[in-house]
Amino acid sequence: MKLQRNGRSKALAIGAMALVSSLSLAACGSDNNNSSSTAAGGASGSAAAGAAINCGKSGSLIAAGSTAQGTAIDVWKTNFSGACSGTTINYQGVGSGAGIQQFTQGKVQFAGSDSALKPAEVDATKAVCTGGQGIDLPMAGGLISLVFNVDGVDNLVLDAPTAAKIFDSQITKWNDPAIAALNPGAKLPDADIQSFHRSDDSGTTDNLTKYFAAAANGAWTYPSSKTWAAKGGQSANGSAGVAAQVKQVKNSISYVELAYAQTNSLKSAAINTGASKPVEATAANAANTFAKAKIAGTGSDLALKLDYATKDEGSYPLVLVTYEIVCDKGNKADTVETLKSFLTYTASDAGQKAAGEKGYVPLPKELTDKVNAVIPTLA
Repeated sequence: MKLQRNGRSKALAIGAMALVSSLSLAACGSDNNNSSSTAAGGASGSAAAGAAINCGKSGSLIAAGSTAQGTAIDVWKTNFSGACSGTTINYQGVGSGAGIQQFTQGKVQFAGSDSALKPAEVDATKAVCTGGQGIDLPMAGGLISLVFNVDGVDNLVLDAPTAAKIFDSQITKWNDPAIAALNPGAKLPDADIQSFHRSDDSGTTDNLTKYFAAAANGAWTYPSSKTWAAKGGQSANGSAGVAAQVKQVKNSISYVELAYAQTNSLKSAAINTGASKPVEATAANAANTFAKAKIAGTGSDLALKLDYATKDEGSYPLVLVTYEIVCDKGNKADTVETLKSFLTYTASDAGQKAAGEKGYVPLPKELTDKVNAVIPTLA
């Protein structure tokens, strides 16, 4: 099953870009007597205005995982709880690895992960998903910014081999010839590079290292993983942690989601992919890459295969999608209706628009339609 068929990629790309700039607010009304029409106030109240939310059965959801989607979750739970009196969403941003672990231990109703479940993790979910298993539902689209704080440099271009060598301490000076060749005319300082990576098991790290594996022409010699394996650099916990370090430390570089780059007013490098010009780290350029993604999961699992080595014009290669990991069967009876209601909102046009206003990339409608077809089947 694929997100595109021959001749449809252009249309999907246009549709995805349209979602970034102007998502219409779709009603998700219900005959349920707990339903409310709008979310009032909150960080993204304007985005939710006019969007009907099916509140379903009131209750509390406990979830944990990806810090990459932290800002999106904050907006979603504010809007949802504001519309649905008596319902609370408790999400702890502990990292993708820890979120999956809590899910397989039965501690949370859903987990957020920037990497799809691996076969061993799927097997582990069967212990808590009675009669079923964990599945991946793509929900928060994002891009990974290579954020930098370099004296005298406002614009920076990197490519995959150069970035890989920077994060592996093979390139240690900002005026290294490899960086200078990508930035003619830039006044690069003769200063040591201070790189920061995640200390926790992170789906963002997993996606970054998948990009290096696909596009760095052998410069990255480590397996892609949630756990950082390269040499040198310093570590910090969570996306907020590494973003804070780059903001504070001169001549530093790290990798965070666009939402964190924007929140912290950090500069993002453009990426030389081999296209006619370097690709800027924008939601519209990431949307072009998402529009050409393919579904790699089977059945109700909607794990995606992303093209990290894309050379298409205007396609930003360093993207990630955060999955909400849920049981297809075996969800707790007292929370499953609340879970379905919340996920229906997050996957709606209104939910995607609310996240888009905070630096995320609204997913192509063809994909969210598939997500919305799976949610009612959760049991």
